[in-house]
This record gives sequence, structure tokens and C-alpha cells, in this order.
Amino acid sequence: MSKLTIPQLKKELKSYGADTLISIIVDNYKSSPDVKKYIHMLLDPESTENQLFDEAKKKILHQFYPERGEAKLKLAEAKKAITEFDRLCNNQVKTIDLMIYYVELGVELANEYGDMYESYYYSMESTYANALQKIQTIDDNGLYFRFRDRLLGIVNDTDGMGWGFHDQLCEIYYGFAADYEDEIE
Repeated sequence: MSKLTIPQLKKELKSYGADTLISIIVDNYKSSPDVKKYIHMLLDPESTENQLFDEAKKKILHQFYPERGEAKLKLAEAKKAITEFDRLCNNQVKTIDLMIYYVELGVELANEYGDMYESYYYSMESTYANALQKIQTIDDNGLYFRFRDRLLGIVNDTDGMGWGFHDQLCEIYYGFAADYEDEIE
């Protein structure tokens, strides 16, 4: 099978009638959950986005606090939920919200169960830093202030945690917050 370029694909699709195009779309809708979500986003964006946001939150929560049993801690699965939401919805504010939620749950779990492993803390740090970077990229002061209490709460909740986690989050947060606030608490 040769790879079609986008212009070739467009040219080919223009030669089809409406019934054939509808059939192609319906077949794709049936065969791929991602296509199904994408089409739902096209047809009912607000409702679908809210539903996908709630689903992503549940997937993240499940890795830290499943309904039954102990924490799964498949952090890649939790991060995948964030990435999938971002890819399908392209709502940066809700994506940032999910990223902060991920770190909040990670910090909460570490406070409950004690010292975690280094890569666990690194995952929390990198997601935290990425959320701040997204806020900075959007460059909306209101967005920083919308999330400030949660971001600072994460820093405060990590006081005394191992592997230099708290120090690293302090450095990330206060370096970032200096751009938005005259006097940092």
C-alpha cells in the first residue's frame, strides 16, 4: 500500500459522491473509537468536550485511587488520558486543569503512603512544569490567577517529601510566579 499525501487524498475524495463519502465516514466511525470521539467533537463539541474531560479525570483518578484494590500507578496511562483529551479537544485550559489534577493526586498519594520512587517524583515535576509552561505560552494573567491556589497548594503539600521533590517544585513555581506577581508569598 502506497502512502497518500493530503493533496492526493483530497483529490481522490472529491471524485466520490455524497453517498460514498457518508459510507466511508460511517465505516470509520464504527471501526475506531478515536474517530467516533472526533466526529462527536465535530457534531456536539461542548457536550462531548465535557464528557471527554470527565472521562480523562476518571482515568487519572483510577491510577491513583481505583474503586477497588491498591493504586495502579501506571503513570503513563494517566498521562495518556491527558494527551488524548488535549489531542481531541484542543482546550488548553482544561488540559492544564487535568495536568494539575494529575500532580495533585500524585502528591496526595505520596503524602498518604510515604516516600515514593524517584521516577514517580520526576513524573510529577515534569507534568507540573509542563502545566506552567502551557499557562505561560497562553500568556493570560487571568489563567495564572485561576490556577494559582492549586499550584501553590501542591508546593505547600510537598513540604518534607523525599528526593528533593519539594525543593524542585519550589524552584519551578517561584521562578514562574515571579513573572506574574510583584511580591511572592
